[in-house]
Amino acid sequence: MVRQAAPYIKGIKMGRSIAIIALLALCACARGDVKEILSESIIGPKQAMSEVQDYCEARIPAMPKVNSKEEWEAAAKKMRAEVLDNVVFRGEAAVWRNYKGKVQWLRTVAGGPGYTIRRVRYEAVPGMWIPALLYVPDKVEGKAPGILNVTGHDGGGKAVGYKQINCINQAKRGCFALNVEWFSFGQLAGAGFNHARMNQLDLCGTSGIAPFYLAMARGLDLLESLEPVDKERLGVTGLSGGGWQTIFISGLDERVKLSDPVAGYSSFKTRARFLEDLGDSEQTPCDLGKFVDYTHLTTMRAPRPTLLTFNSKDDCCFASGHALTPLMEAARPIFALYGAESALRSHVNDVPGTHNYEKENREEFYKMVGDFFYAGKGMDYREIESNGEVKTKEQLVVELPAEQEDFHTLAMKLSRDLPRVAPGSPERKFRLKEIVSWKDLKVGAQSAGVEEKDGVSVHRWKLRMGDAWSVPCVELSRAGAKGTVIVVHDGGRKAAGEQVEKLLAAGKRVVAMDPFYFGESKIEQKEHLFALLLLTIGDRPLGLQASEVAAGARWIGEKYQGEEVSVVAVGPRSSAFALVAAALEPAIAGVEMNQALGSLREVIEKDWTMEKTPEMFCFGLLGEFDLKDLEGMVAPRKVSRN
Repeated sequence: MVRQAAPYIKGIKMGRSIAIIALLALCACARGDVKEILSESIIGPKQAMSEVQDYCEARIPAMPKVNSKEEWEAAAKKMRAEVLDNVVFRGEAAVWRNYKGKVQWLRTVAGGPGYTIRRVRYEAVPGMWIPALLYVPDKVEGKAPGILNVTGHDGGGKAVGYKQINCINQAKRGCFALNVEWFSFGQLAGAGFNHARMNQLDLCGTSGIAPFYLAMARGLDLLESLEPVDKERLGVTGLSGGGWQTIFISGLDERVKLSDPVAGYSSFKTRARFLEDLGDSEQTPCDLGKFVDYTHLTTMRAPRPTLLTFNSKDDCCFASGHALTPLMEAARPIFALYGAESALRSHVNDVPGTHNYEKENREEFYKMVGDFFYAGKGMDYREIESNGEVKTKEQLVVELPAEQEDFHTLAMKLSRDLPRVAPGSPERKFRLKEIVSWKDLKVGAQSAGVEEKDGVSVHRWKLRMGDAWSVPCVELSRAGAKGTVIVVHDGGRKAAGEQVEKLLAAGKRVVAMDPFYFGESKIEQKEHLFALLLLTIGDRPLGLQASEVAAGARWIGEKYQGEEVSVVAVGPRSSAFALVAAALEPAIAGVEMNQALGSLREVIEKDWTMEKTPEMFCFGLLGEFDLKDLEGMVAPRKVSRN
């Protein structure tokens, strides 16, 4: 910049300080011009979201075509095993799977007419305790049903009124009702249990979804361990996030004989278009959508009794009008193969019709329990008035150990000895490509405008990468430019004015790029939830970003006949994907990282979450690579840090 400004100052007689002020003013003016150039729209605000919707929707697996019960059972067995082995129980979770967690019974709470309440806590994974309440019927004739009652997104947790009434009514009908707490709510409230922190485990190569699954599976274990409980009459029900938990455990664990998820889920295909349905980290776990959709999980219930409860005017998510039909259409033919059409039911609540598990919805559940767990006994499905028996949150507290693991503490422990793979293996690049879901993208360049401004040639491009992604970039150069630098910035290209101007002043051609999720490629709404949707179908935002930068480098090399191309990244996130790009793409001559992390362990140490930095939670990356390993893979090409 000083060199560019010098002709305007040379020969002017003025004091040194005045000259410096004039020079700074010219620099500021130039930076302002560059910022304006970089800020002009190329793809518009809706393109990024439209593309990620189309991309993800097209890759959600369809229901398999089967013609017999036997074909379906073989398909269901395969899908169940794939999800458990390749989604739920990866890394340390494979050890947790076989862990025999402790169960500790605590003080009894006075219940009401016909039941008592026993406090209990149990381990989902080592050191992670779930507080729960067991509603025990006073009179049990022979064996009794056991119902796992899971909690949704309600700060009251297990003490929320509608859930207490449901459990009380179950106990008064002779069922053992286990009321369990959910991570991040009730007694398990706190930052460490925030669901977006489960992805810290993913980064370590251990499934963040595993504690969720095991919290439910251990609850079923507890019910099964009770001598009066009939193992052939186990049920699960819950609202909202509890509805998600219900279908997740009920589709994957065949012990669940009766299931009633309430306003808790929809197909991934539905979610791509109805943004209110996009699920958090636990509802959109890494790689689940590679193997199954929620239509599959619903259908995997066949022929076991299943009630799908939705609300017509749901003010949260999963309104019946769009969520219910795809699930029923998928499941009905499979239930029919068993002659079990009557076992698949649905209920739509109109009054109040909002996001609820109130009396009408509860009574539909009691009816389901009566029809299938008490068949022929004529059980009255009308709710037994119990409002006066609802207790306060404080009355239902279950004491927990002073030392309690959460997602963050588990990730901190797991990350200490990572990565575990020694550098230098000839297969390292192949393995890195697998982990980041690398894509060799072909580039089709479409001009979006050319201009000359203050001696700077400006060419805007919309780069079509592969068959799915549009990447906006701005090419800037002054006369005689040699060598091209791709600039990526955590704040998007419009924030990169200072770096671009410095590079122009140094005689470089600059291509300021907005890869996936940054700048103009940032998704307009629900952005991190779409990043989760990309993760669940087996892609990785980090790998897509790196692949786009690499494709841009190849395009520039071809365009300028082998001219050297390097990358400058500003910010820890851009530095991470730029480094991956340089490690895997030989067309990149070097990379300069500004404000980069020293180690991927810092993502966990700084307690970052999926909402803020989604690409940093690339499953298993820290398990096998750290940033220094990636820098070594770039060598002998240049890597610098500022």
